[in-house]
Amino acid sequence: MIVIFLAIIAVITIGVVLKAAKSVILPLVLAWLLYFIFAPVVRLLAKRRIPTALSTAVVLALFIGVCFAAAMFLNGRIMTFIEAYPRYQVRFDELFQTYIQSFDIPRSVFGQVDPGAIVGRYVLSLSGFFVTFVSNLILVAIFLVFLLLGSPYFGVKIRLSFSEKNARTVLHVMNSIAHDIGRYLSLLTLISLSTGVLVWFALDRIGVDFPVTWGALAFLLNFIPIIGSVLASIPPIILALIQFQPDLGPVIFTAVILFAIQQTMGNFVAPKVMGDQLNLSPVVIMVSLLFWGWLWGITGAILSVPIASSIKIICDNVEKLKVISILMESSKSCEKRYFRNKKPQ
Repeated sequence: MIVIFLAIIAVITIGVVLKAAKSVILPLVLAWLLYFIFAPVVRLLAKRRIPTALSTAVVLALFIGVCFAAAMFLNGRIMTFIEAYPRYQVRFDELFQTYIQSFDIPRSVFGQVDPGAIVGRYVLSLSGFFVTFVSNLILVAIFLVFLLLGSPYFGVKIRLSFSEKNARTVLHVMNSIAHDIGRYLSLLTLISLSTGVLVWFALDRIGVDFPVTWGALAFLLNFIPIIGSVLASIPPIILALIQFQPDLGPVIFTAVILFAIQQTMGNFVAPKVMGDQLNLSPVVIMVSLLFWGWLWGITGAILSVPIASSIKIICDNVEKLKVISILMESSKSCEKRYFRNKKPQ
């Protein structure tokens, strides 16, 4: 009982520390995950006799360039929407009042709720996220530089620090994390990009305003598991309702098309391309999403699955923690493990 109590206290303490030190720990975690993606590239260039400093500089320049261009593009799209937002807010308020009167809903039910202002705050919060992302990019880059510069010597340091057996285990864990997370993020980026392009094309054909903005939003939020695609669909549907009122045909068509795209990409294309890539239970993914999203906001939600996967890989290679790894596995994987280990009667 005392052990359980101490464990709960430890978890709460760690959570408080992670939240309080968000400005430092979050960029470090981002750099650590990016390290697993870029380190193989640096090591490959090192084998071709390209200096580590030069290969690190090239990789870093490409990374910062792509991130900065993407952030500026997305922020520009959102700022364009914010400039046009006042006229949409007026129409939204009128539409809201019309529906209240049509369904004979007492105004007291909603009190002082201003739905237009709520939508505006949602858009502004997204814009603020991009600004914060760009500002944190500098710290991420600094951490990433030092990690990449030490990449070619990482194996030597591990072998000098541990016994041969433990060194092999540590290197296996690090290589597994690098392989699984690198592949997961690469495939997820491809699927998210495809989703964003489909959303942009569909909304452009329907005639919904700002189709590029909604496509970019779908691309970004698709990195958030479970709820990301739902969150990305809400703003364009609301805008279509405002834009095409009183004609509900395009609004319904917009909702159906977005639902079809998200279901097709999420339930058919993604499983075929990615398979059970990270081998995580949906419950674990949901808990991880809620915890890291509460802790670090949108960035934490995006990082929730890679962090959970890293924890599972570590537990899977530590004998005393293997039970935690099994509990984190998907049901399909546990079933395969059970029948694989089951001895014939």
